[in-house]
Amino acid sequence: MPIKSYLAHPIAGRKDELLAALKGFDQCEVLPAENQNILALVTDTLNDKEDEILKEKIEALSSLKLLALVSGFNTPQ
Repeated sequence: MPIKSYLAHPIAGRKDELLAALKGFDQCEVLPAENQNILALVTDTLNDKEDEILKEKIEALSSLKLLALVSGFNTPQ
């Protein structure tokens, strides 16, 4: 099970839009920073294939400027 954490940087003025879009994915937990224009994102998927599909969906969001991987690990199934 891949579990990864990211910093998601929204396009200026679109933080709330990005937050709402990320909350729409079942495999995502997202928290907005209170003093920065950034979101902390944790993903938890069943396998590498599902992880890659989710990452592609996130990167396709029009309100996302940059997605930076902070850490990740794989747990045995």
